[in-house]
Amino acid sequence: MNMIKKLGLPRIIIILFFLSLWVTAGVLKLYLPDYLTDSMIRIGMNLILVLAMVPAIRSGIGLNFALPIGIICGILGGVLAIEFKVVGFEGTALVGLGGFLFALSIAVPLAVVFGWLYGILLNKIKGSEMLVSTYVGFSIVSLFCIAWIILPFTSDEMRWPIGKGLRTVVSLESTFGEFLNKLWAIDLGKVSSSFRGLIIPTALLIFIAFVCLIYLFFSKTRIGIAMKTVGDNPKFATAIGLNVNGYRILGTILSTVLGAVGMVVYAQSFGYLQLYQAPLMMAFPAVAAILIGGATAKKATITHVVIGTILFQGLMTISLPVASTFFLEVAEFDGGNMSEVFRMIVQNGIILYALAQGGGSND
Repeated sequence: MNMIKKLGLPRIIIILFFLSLWVTAGVLKLYLPDYLTDSMIRIGMNLILVLAMVPAIRSGIGLNFALPIGIICGILGGVLAIEFKVVGFEGTALVGLGGFLFALSIAVPLAVVFGWLYGILLNKIKGSEMLVSTYVGFSIVSLFCIAWIILPFTSDEMRWPIGKGLRTVVSLESTFGEFLNKLWAIDLGKVSSSFRGLIIPTALLIFIAFVCLIYLFFSKTRIGIAMKTVGDNPKFATAIGLNVNGYRILGTILSTVLGAVGMVVYAQSFGYLQLYQAPLMMAFPAVAAILIGGATAKKATITHVVIGTILFQGLMTISLPVASTFFLEVAEFDGGNMSEVFRMIVQNGIILYALAQGGGSND
């Protein structure tokens, strides 16, 4: 009963559903090592985007639905790496490192500037942050739909063959596509044939762990503790002399920067940059993941990030093949379309539950 009270019945149901899908996959004789590899990659490519919610929540601005601001900064870093043909360390195991670092070096300063401006805006509309942030995120994506057409990029890898503007999907193969996925990857199939297809993306997992440790260290500093104090009790923070507005801006900047870094990591894992409307809804899975992990609109930790990302991305990885196999072998009809419907039900059902929990707390 204590566990049910602590976790909440809906969250326990999601965990059991997650486990049951993997058991069902085994019963249906799906090759689990491939899906475990896919799950680790999906967790790695999404975790920093989920982590971006933590400084926003802890500084008191709530769930950052304007995550597309940081995501756009990350995309800008990626397209500039392609434009200037930055690769680095060609002919070595570190090929792509130069492009990856270049994209980060562009994305992070841009995210600081955009985050600062966005933080000033949030200080002017206190109490309506989550509502306004949604529209701000949508607006920045729409603005850059125009920018991708009029900005003077010249790379043939990105431009349409006829007309103006960049393509909707741009490959990162020539720069840093799958750089972290392949670097120091461990193929367990070489150890035992039972694990054939199970590959651990070592560098990807190390990088996300490194980013989490940096944020954890920051949260233990005086500035990090002060920022949390502002988020927990603004009146008390004002009484002891803390600059509430300043720390709210700091939290917004950190969230935007993590969104930019997360997008660069996401893109390298995916192998492509998706432009125009693609970033529009990317904040919602990140919000859902952290809330499923146990966070609320006022409380969030790295533990919530890790648990939520594993649950959410694990569900998304295994639900589609399980549904496809079930419809084809058990129900005896081609469930190609039905499996996609099932995946959307699972994904949007999780988001619906998570957002419904956003205003309350079970902790």
